[in-house]
Amino acid sequence: MKLNKRFILSFVAPCMILISAIGLIFRDNPMKIFYLPIGLMGIVIIFEKGISRQLYRKNILEKIKSYQKVK
Repeated sequence: MKLNKRFILSFVAPCMILISAIGLIFRDNPMKIFYLPIGLMGIVIIFEKGISRQLYRKNILEKIKSYQKVK
């Protein structure tokens, strides 16, 4: 069975957040700051995907409405 690349890559952002949380919890105090960027990037990736999906759907809906007005 062949796995889809997009399916595998969809787990990257949650894994980044998980690694960041584990690093922040179990690491010594001076080293905790190094886990913040990976967690923030995971959060940004998730929000960006959600916003781009919402804009894409809105754009498609506007196109459908414009075709309905022509007829």
